[in-house]
Amino acid sequence: MTNSVLSGWAKFKQLRHFAVAGGLALAAAGCATVHPAKGEAAARGEPQPLSHLVVAIPDADHDVVAQLLAAEMALTHSDLKTAAAGYGKAAQLSADPKVAERATELALAVHDDAAAERALARWQALGAPVADLAQSRAELALDRGDGPEARRQLEQLIAVGGPDAWRRFGRVLVGARDAAQAARLLEAMATPERLPDDEQAWLAMSELGERLGRRGYALRIGKAAVQRFHTPTTYAWTAQMMLRAGDRTGARELLHQAVVDHPGETRLRLAYATMLAQSGDYPAASRFLASGKQSADIYSLRAALAAKANDRKTLASLYRQLKDAGPEIRDASTFLLGQLAEMQGMKQAALDWYDQVGDDDPHAFDADLRSAIILHQQGKRAEAHELLGQLETAYLDQPGQLRRAYEADADLYMTEQRYPQAEAAFSRALQVVPDDPGLLYGRGLAYAESGRIDRAVADLRRLLQLRPNDVDASNALGYTLADANRDLPEAERLIAKARKAKPDDPAIADSWGWLQYRLGHLDQAIAALRQAWKQRRDADVGVHLGEVLWKSGQHDEANRVFDQVRKLDPDNASLRATLKRLKP
Repeated sequence: MTNSVLSGWAKFKQLRHFAVAGGLALAAAGCATVHPAKGEAAARGEPQPLSHLVVAIPDADHDVVAQLLAAEMALTHSDLKTAAAGYGKAAQLSADPKVAERATELALAVHDDAAAERALARWQALGAPVADLAQSRAELALDRGDGPEARRQLEQLIAVGGPDAWRRFGRVLVGARDAAQAARLLEAMATPERLPDDEQAWLAMSELGERLGRRGYALRIGKAAVQRFHTPTTYAWTAQMMLRAGDRTGARELLHQAVVDHPGETRLRLAYATMLAQSGDYPAASRFLASGKQSADIYSLRAALAAKANDRKTLASLYRQLKDAGPEIRDASTFLLGQLAEMQGMKQAALDWYDQVGDDDPHAFDADLRSAIILHQQGKRAEAHELLGQLETAYLDQPGQLRRAYEADADLYMTEQRYPQAEAAFSRALQVVPDDPGLLYGRGLAYAESGRIDRAVADLRRLLQLRPNDVDASNALGYTLADANRDLPEAERLIAKARKAKPDDPAIADSWGWLQYRLGHLDQAIAALRQAWKQRRDADVGVHLGEVLWKSGQHDEANRVFDQVRKLDPDNASLRATLKRLKP
């Protein structure tokens, strides 16, 4: 829930340094030049008045400033126990109620009940507010497991705590060591009859109930809040809880009522449309969003729904609508316009829109990343890699984006068959995110393509250690071993496992056929490779099938397959190498 009233609640407040007023005067004594008086007194050298002054210097245990300094130093090292002890001593020496308050907070934080009692007594003696004392005593009682005393203090807090009382009540319960005891107090005290006329207090109690495992209570308070306040926030929160409880129909009906009551509320419209989509009713979600007032967020969800349904007609219509929308919506939708243009094959228009995405836009990185990919598709390879290099520099301090930039760079090098550069880019990404499965997979394939089989096998084996049931990794390692004509029993085991998991996958069928070829089972190899070639006209699969047909003496069919591969990919490196080997 946005702006949750519980989001700022913690066990204790952030500790801030404060100046200690009074309590200690520092005297600095210097050497004064005395002009001796003429006469007998000066001649006798009678003692000056300052020579009789004795300055009493307290020991550390009785020096309030020393205790406070030691405590603050401990806090900078997150040593709460030492800090609590220092503030506890300082509270007994100081007349400042703030010191006693801090001593109480720290003693409660480290669960030192005896020290908390002493600090509370001192704080009370120095004039602590009644509500503050009640809150701290309730925390202490809960720490001791004394439910009745905790309730007595919480009742006092609610009675004298003013408009902030229920938030403070929630703060006590959310920090309790025994969640079950806190939940019992919540249900007993925070009832609809007692809660104030404050929507945020009701939502806070409902959220607290959810957090403490009392979903029934949380839902009851949420529904009661809807009935009492009828606000978009109460509708949205309660519908969310109903969804969590598995009541999809009830949540949908509640959100429908919400959009009837608040037809112009964008958040509710988006939530209702999302729920329709999650139930599989994409057309209804799209129709609902298409009617009524539009916004950048609504256009974004409409585009996502159309893309999910592969509705190109609607995507084209949305592109035209957004282009003609008012400046406020259009300027907030430049990234979406770029995506829609790209989906329709309008690459230059997409680049123009992506170029308009501002640096402070949350999609700025993605816009630049897509621009690099489009530039590469346009044959502007150097520009694409240069742009990715700029991203890698700009996002050095953001590991998620940096990883994606390196990976995109590596993928582009892979398409160019520049495998050493791809290996280097994958390796840089793995320095940012060590043992990332996707990066290990990519670098393993790059190593395999460049003939560095030992390194490829090492990466793919490491990936299988991390993800033993990864079907694609099993297939990749099995194929790599089979292609290198090594460890064929292991390759057979790995590819057989992948085939069992995905019996109709053409890539796995290709691996199995190539393995059978390495094992000398030509008939089985041809059968598997024909199946893969029929399912997917992939150039590498065709090269494998052509080679096995050639080796089995079926030269005419092999040549026909090679011709088809040449049409698919005239520059295929595997085809050139295979033909050179078969027809020297």
